[in-house]
This record gives sequence, structure tokens and C-alpha cells, in this order.
Amino acid sequence: MLGMALAALDGTILSTAVPQIVGDLGGFSVFSWLFSGYLLAATVTLPVYGKLSDTFGRKPVLIAGIILFLIGSVLCATAWNMASLIAFRVVQGLGGGAIQGTVQTIAADLYPLKERPKIQARLSTVWAASSIAGPAVGGLLAGYADWRWIFLINLPVGALALYLTVRHLHEPGRTRARERGHTARTERGPDRTTAAPSRPRVDWAGALAVFATGTLLVTALVQGGVAWPWLSAPSIALLTGTALLAVVTFLVERRAAEPIIPGWVWRRRPIAAVNLALGALGLLMIAPTVFLPTYAQSVLGLGPIAAGFVLSAMTLTWPISAALSDRVYNRVGFRRTAITGMSFALLVLLAFPLLPFPGQAWQPALLMLLLGGALGLFQLPLIIAVQGTVGWSERGTATASILFCRQLGQSVGAALFGALANGILTNRLANAPRDGLPRDLDSVAHALDDSAGLTARAADFLRRAVDSAVDAVFLGAAGAAALCLLVLLFVAPRRFPVHRDPAPDPAPDTRPDKASDATTDAP
Repeated sequence: MLGMALAALDGTILSTAVPQIVGDLGGFSVFSWLFSGYLLAATVTLPVYGKLSDTFGRKPVLIAGIILFLIGSVLCATAWNMASLIAFRVVQGLGGGAIQGTVQTIAADLYPLKERPKIQARLSTVWAASSIAGPAVGGLLAGYADWRWIFLINLPVGALALYLTVRHLHEPGRTRARERGHTARTERGPDRTTAAPSRPRVDWAGALAVFATGTLLVTALVQGGVAWPWLSAPSIALLTGTALLAVVTFLVERRAAEPIIPGWVWRRRPIAAVNLALGALGLLMIAPTVFLPTYAQSVLGLGPIAAGFVLSAMTLTWPISAALSDRVYNRVGFRRTAITGMSFALLVLLAFPLLPFPGQAWQPALLMLLLGGALGLFQLPLIIAVQGTVGWSERGTATASILFCRQLGQSVGAALFGALANGILTNRLANAPRDGLPRDLDSVAHALDDSAGLTARAADFLRRAVDSAVDAVFLGAAGAAALCLLVLLFVAPRRFPVHRDPAPDPAPDTRPDKASDATTDAP
């Protein structure tokens, strides 16, 4: 939980300190890379860390991730210009990727199926609390101390997480997995089956290929339409390079004895379905996390802190719903539980465009409360279902694949919905009451924040334009939810198979029929 807090807090604590950082270091035109660089590094390394944790164990990967994160934090605190700070944020992201995927995998290793919702809900609570506290802590440190303390505050938390991991984390499943060997080898066909190697093999060529492909793709999605137009030479070059590297990655991974992204991740129907469903979740999450704060400030006229509380309503119900989800999927199964959650989320997303203009702050906050409850009921059962279909030696790879797809969906959603929102704004502003009004969402939001130069009619026109743009984004998110439902209905299996790991060493608890966990999804 402390390791999760490191990664979660760092995702939000920096946002309110950007003015002080830019004022000290300069580089306003590229400050967005403080966030993009971290996201890029954390996303593209997830598959690599997942495979490494299956090969060498979770503990060394988590320890390495925490150390790398802390090194990046110290370096960020010593940054002398914006370029160096961005580079050190990438180092932080390399550690953050190891923490995110490995913590989720360890939770599945240590807890049986019936107890996983409780620990996953606690991890979700850590993430929610960090998301809420991050902006406030960042603003306090930047305003009353120095923005460099934003990174130095990671050191005591990380040191304690590192001590507890080294001292108390034991992996009994690792020895059993080594003795059994990797089951994935038998899926390459009888002509390519090999004996278990005496030493673990690491597909470094595949890791480099996956990293390079992911880097180009996420860079194209994050910067396209922002730093340069979509049809410009940089976008075309990045997307073309991504396609070529994807082919190279496929060829490299096909020949590798222990590929970073093994073919069974997509050949197995339960994992492939959840990969697609979590990708759609990442896509739709862009609507509330990115566009709702703009809506709250520009349309409702709220301040940044109040706008943050509107969004944080979702993080209050998400962990509660996740903690209670086992009471649902124990009765109706993983698939039906996820379908129920996403169906409810679809209704909430469709309800957002029906809100009155300008409306009251409690209205979107109520929708976010409902959306958090729905998505908690959707996401956690699918993660637990996938982790339950594989053994120890494959669990890190499987967990990393679904987290990678979710974060890739977020990158795609940011690009897609950003283009949609700006397109709606451009269309609406074509009939603006006066010339010289801003033409993109960020510029409109800044103009409404400082509306002294706007007439009442122009300000009202801009607010209605933002309202229309955000409504269109939520309709697009509803489309992503509908796509997710189609995947669950027609791709996901009716019943998720459950892998039986050999029983651990005898424990004082001798209650009978502990293996009944394996039939949890019998409905």
C-alpha cells in the first residue's frame, strides 16, 4: 500500500505546483511533458516488468522499482532547468511502472480469491486518497515551502515501503512455479516445445522492441493535436514508425524463447476479452478525469479546489463498490457482475448531456458518485478473474497486459476526445458574437478564468460552447462503454476458468475445503 501511494501521489501532487516550477525553471511551452514523460515511461514498461516479475519474482522487481522511483525523485529535486526535470520525471516513470503492475500482482499472490476484493479495495482507497490529497499537498508545498519538496517528500514514504518489502515480503509461490516450469512453453505447438531452461532467460531484444514501439505510439497519441496537428509530418512519422516497429516486435517476439508479450495473452479468450474491456475503460475515463474539471470551472464557475471535489466524488464510491463486488460475483459470476457495472456506467454517461445549463455543482457530483460505484463493480471483478485464470509464473504478465491496455486506452482517449472537443468548439465558435475569441478548449478555459475582457454575451457564448464540447465527449465515452459491453457479451467467456495453484506450506488455519475458492464463479 505504501508503494502504491508513491505512484498514486506522484500522479497528482505536481499539478498545482506547475506555475511555481515554470516561474523558477522556465520552459512553459514544454511543461506538459512533466506529465506526459512520466505517463510514457510508466505505460511502455508495464509489459517488461510483468515478464520480469514472472521470471525473477515480484520482490526484486518491486524493490528495483521503488529504488528507481526514489532516485528519480532525488534527481527531480535537483533539476536545474525544465529539460532536466522532464528527463528525471521519465526516470521516476520507469520506477512507477514497476510499482503499479507488481503491487497488483502481489495482491493476487498473497490473498486467495475470496479475500482479493478486500485487499484490492484497500489499494483503490490508497489511490483515491492520494488523488484527493495530491493537489492540496502540492499546492501547500509549492506555496509555503519550495516546489522541490514535492519530490523530496517521496523519500521517507519510499524508504519505509522499501524496508517493509525487504523485511516482510516472502514469495512461496516462486519456488513452486520454478519446480513446475512455465506452462506457456507448451502452447507454442509440439514442434517448438522445449525443456525448462536451467537459468531464466530474458528477452532483452523483445523488451527493447516493446519499449520503442510503445514510446512512439504513446508520444504520437499524447502530442498529436497538441504540439503539432494530426496531419503534420511529426504525427505521420511517429505513427508510421509505430507500425514498422510493431511488425519488428511481432517478429522478434515470435522467435523468442521467453517473449516479453507472449502470444497466449491474446490467444486465451478470458485475458483477451479483459484486455479489450479495460482498454475501453481507459478510453471512457478520459471524460470525467480530463474534461469534468474544465466543465466545472468554465461552465459552473467553480474554483480549482471545488472543481477537484466534484471529480473526487467518483473516488469515494469506487473503492466501496469494489470492496462489495465479491458479494455480487460470488452469486452471479465475474462476467455478469462486470456487465451490470458497465451497463449502469453507460446510463450515467448518457445522463450527463441532459444536465441543465449552467446547472448546480451537486448535479455532476452526484453523477460521479454513481459512476464510481458502477466502475468499481466493473473493473475489480475482471482483474480478479484474469489473475485467477493463471498460475504464479504467468500472473505478472497477465496483470501487466490488462494494466497496459487500460493506460493505452487512456492515451487513445485523450487524443480522440481532445480532437472531438476542439472540433465541436471550432464549429460552435464559427458563429461567435465577435471576432478574436479563442478557438481551442484550453484557450477558452483560460479566457473564462480571466473574463475581464469579455462581454457578458461573449462569456455566456463561450460557456455554452464548452458545455456542448464536454457533452459530446461524454457521449463519446458512452460509446466506449457500449463497445465494452459488446466485448463482455460476445468475446468474454460465460464462466472464467480458475487455475488451482498448489497449496502453500501448512498453516495454522485448517478450515476444510479451502479449494472451494476455485469454484467461486460457478454461476
